[in-house]
Amino acid sequence: METGLTHTSSTVVDHSNTAITLGSGDMPVFATPAMLALMENAAMLAVAGCLPEGSTTVGGHIESSHIKPSALGATVEATAVLKECDGRKLTFSVEAWCNGELIGKGSHLRFIVDRERFLAKLQ
Repeated sequence: METGLTHTSSTVVDHSNTAITLGSGDMPVFATPAMLALMENAAMLAVAGCLPEGSTTVGGHIESSHIKPSALGATVEATAVLKECDGRKLTFSVEAWCNGELIGKGSHLRFIVDRERFLAKLQ
């Protein structure tokens, strides 16, 4: 897998992804957990087309700042760039933007797994 793979995911801030609804705060603004999930989604999709048949990626670690609020109705975009590939271990840089302003920045670790073997561990 080549480094540099990238994807941008976006969402509109609505009541379903606010801090109040997700329980991470008590204000009607884009929740940090929602921002992190958007970053993870971008990373997952950045490499999805390059994975072997029957494989997917799962999140292992995410670390990010969340430095600016985003209001209801705003569009938030998260971009992930594959920085390192070490066997099954994938390291991404992630950023989130709203209205042309950086609202969060960090790193994300994902692992390539076989879907069936991963799910079999739950039984």
